[in-house]
Amino acid sequence: MKTITSLPEARDFVAQFRNGSYRNIVALTGAGISTESGIPDFRSPGGIWSKRQPVQYQDFVADEVSRLEDWDRRFEMLDIFEKAEPNAAHLALTRLAQSDALACLVTQNVDGLHQRAGFPEDRLIEIHGNSTFALCLECGARAELEEQRQKVEAGDSPRCQVCGGLLKAAVISFGQQMPERALHQAARAAQQCDLFVVLGSSLVVHPAAQLPALAVQAGADLVILNAEETPLDSLASTVIRTPLAQTFADFGEEQPDIP
Repeated sequence: MKTITSLPEARDFVAQFRNGSYRNIVALTGAGISTESGIPDFRSPGGIWSKRQPVQYQDFVADEVSRLEDWDRRFEMLDIFEKAEPNAAHLALTRLAQSDALACLVTQNVDGLHQRAGFPEDRLIEIHGNSTFALCLECGARAELEEQRQKVEAGDSPRCQVCGGLLKAAVISFGQQMPERALHQAARAAQQCDLFVVLGSSLVVHPAAQLPALAVQAGADLVILNAEETPLDSLASTVIRTPLAQTFADFGEEQPDIP
C-alpha cells in the first residue's frame, strides 16, 4: 500500500483517473467530501447527532411529537445544505461522469450537493436517501420541504396532497428499511468496476463499507482518499490523506454548469 500525504503528488495521482487507464471507475463518497463545503459531519464529536439525537423511524410513524421533532431537524439541515456549495471534488466527479470515465457514483450523503454539481442522475445511487425533499410513506409522491414549513410551525404533521399519507424527508432514518434496489445496484457496480475510489468515507457504516471489499474481491484496484485511517486501508493500493477539494482543485480546465 502506498500512502500519499503531499498535495502535489496527490494531484498528479488523481489526474490519471481521466487518462483512460481504467475503463470502469466506481466512486463512493461520504461525509468528508461535504464537510469541505461547510456541512457538519453527523457522527463526529461536535457533529449534528451529538447535539440532536436522530428520530427513529418507528417513532416518526407512531408519534406526532417525534414527527414534528424530525421535521424541525430537517428544516435546520436544509438551511445548512442550501448555504453550502459543491466543491472541486464534487465537480471533478461530475467531469469524470460526463466523460464516461466514471460509471457509477454511490453516496452516503443526503445533502444533494452531487446533483447541484450537475452529476448525472442515472449514474448516482443515494443509499441513505436524500434529505432535501420529502416523499409520501404511502404512495411515494414527492413534495418539497419548504412547502411544509408553515404546517409544521403550526404543530401539524405534513400530509400528502395525493393520498393523505404521512410525508417524510426522503432520507433513510434509523430503523427504516434500506433501499434494496439501490443496494443491489451499488453492489453490482462494485463487482464490475476495475477501479473503486473512496472519497471522504470512514468506511465504518454498513452496508456502504462492504462495497470496496466487494470490488477488490472481484479484481478491482482500490484507492482511498480520506483524512483518517479506515478499516479497509490494507486492501487499498493507494491511500491519499490530502484535503479533497484541494486535491481536485486543478482537475480539468472547465467546470460543469451548476443549476
